[in-house]
Amino acid sequence: MSRPVRVLFVCLGNICRSPLAEGVFRDKVRAAGLDGIIDIDSAGTGAWHVGNPPDRRMMATAKRQGVDISALRARQFVDTDLADFDHILAMDKSNLHDILFLDAGDDFGHRVTLFRQWDPEPGDYEVPDPYYGGDAGFEHVYEIVDRTAEALLKGLAAHYELAGD
Repeated sequence: MSRPVRVLFVCLGNICRSPLAEGVFRDKVRAAGLDGIIDIDSAGTGAWHVGNPPDRRMMATAKRQGVDISALRARQFVDTDLADFDHILAMDKSNLHDILFLDAGDDFGHRVTLFRQWDPEPGDYEVPDPYYGGDAGFEHVYEIVDRTAEALLKGLAAHYELAGD
């Protein structure tokens, strides 16, 4: 490919699910030798946390698994992201709806899917929001994100015929 494949993970506030997905996927991409071939970012549909680091509980969960997301900062999803990213992966149906609402001309809907469409165990296809729950919810989200990110990487590598180092 002449340019990197661009992947964007989107949740509500960009402090729990989507930064975890960004960090986990980034580590998997790096381990596969695909740095620079796949470009990764995350965003939130809401603006409440713009500029803030991920939730401390999510950072702790990620750190226990060897994933450092502490340098990430929340940003809001903007309509130009629709054209800028090849794959926009929403964490739940509400965020999927909010993203598609910004696609007034219905030009980019083919780029927007639920993240868990890649999950080998998709359940209801939504990543639950752990924000108002306890530590077990954050661990559960990590398990979902880890296996789904692995499947996503395999799927993108096959689709784009990507080979790492």
